[in-house]
Amino acid sequence: MARSKILAPVAIAAASSAAVFGACFLAGSPPAQQPPRAPTAAGILSPQFEAGLPLEAAETVEATQSGEWSWAASLLGFGAALGLAFGVLAPQPAEAITAEQFSQLTYAQVKGSGLANRCPTVEASGTEVPVKPGSRLVNVCFEPKSFAVEFETDKGKEFATTKLTTRQTYTLAFIEGALEPNPITFREQDGMDFAATTVKLPDGEYVPFLFTVKELVATGEGSSFKPGFTWGGEFNVPSYRTGGFLDPKARGMYLGYDQAVALPALQADGKGGQEELFKETNKVFDLGKGAIEMEVNKVNQELGEIGGVFVSKQPSDTDMGAKAPRTILLKG
Repeated sequence: MARSKILAPVAIAAASSAAVFGACFLAGSPPAQQPPRAPTAAGILSPQFEAGLPLEAAETVEATQSGEWSWAASLLGFGAALGLAFGVLAPQPAEAITAEQFSQLTYAQVKGSGLANRCPTVEASGTEVPVKPGSRLVNVCFEPKSFAVEFETDKGKEFATTKLTTRQTYTLAFIEGALEPNPITFREQDGMDFAATTVKLPDGEYVPFLFTVKELVATGEGSSFKPGFTWGGEFNVPSYRTGGFLDPKARGMYLGYDQAVALPALQADGKGGQEELFKETNKVFDLGKGAIEMEVNKVNQELGEIGGVFVSKQPSDTDMGAKAPRTILLKG
C-alpha cells in the first residue's frame, strides 16, 4: 500500500502534464478561413469599406495580419501551458510515513524524494508501551523543525530565528542504546548521532554547529511510555572539526604550520610573536555539553513504537578554540 500511495501522485502529475502539453500545441493553430461576407448595408460598413478598400483587398489584409501574429500566439500559448505544467509538477515537501511503509520502499524510490531526511511517524494505538529490564531502544530519530541562535542585544540575550543553509542531511537517525525501567533510563550507544549543520542569522552571519546527541543519558520517572511522558538528559558535543583540519593559513591541530606564515612581522618582538593570534594558532579539540528534553505524545502498543517532540540546547562551533561558542536552540 505504501508504494501505491507514493506512486499515485506521480501518475496523476504525469497525466496532467500530458494534457497540458497536448493542449499547448493546439494554441498556435492557424486561423480558419472566413466565410464570404454578405454585402453590408449603408451605415454599417466595415472600416475597410469606409476607407475605400474593395472587399477582396480587405479580406487579404486581414488574413495577412492574422498570419503575422500566429507564431506569437503559438509561443504565448506554449509559455502559458509550460508555466501551468511547472505549477502542477512542482516538488512538494515529503510527508512523513510510518517505519513499516518506509521499510517497503526501494533505494530508487527514496532517492531524491526527501524521505531520507524525515523521521517516521507513529500511528497511535493503545495506551502505553511498557519497558522491561534489559530492553533496547532502537531506530531513534531526531528531526529538528526550527533553529534559533542566541545573540547579544541592548535588552540582553535573545534568540534569533535563523535560515537553514544545510541541505536535507541534518536529521539524526538509527540511534540505539540500552533502556532500563524504574526510572526509565536510555543510554545512547550507536547510530548516526551527529550531523554538521549551518544556519544563517538575519544579519548575514553564518553559524556552523554539530547537531548531535552523542552519549546521551536520558531519564524519566516510570516504567512505561505513555502520552504525556517527559524525559531528558545531557549529552556531549564534539568539536565541529577534527585535528586534521587546516585553516586558510594552513594551521592545524596535528598538521600544518604552528604560526601564521603570512604575518611574519608579528614575530619581531622577540617573544615568539602572535600573542593576539594565540587561540587561532594553537587549535584544540573542544568538547561541549548539551541538554535535551523530550515528551511522548503517541504510542503504538502493538508495534512497541513511541513518538513525540523535543527541545535541545547545545553550543555552536568554536573554530577549534579560536572564538566563543553561541548557544543553539533546536525544536522538533
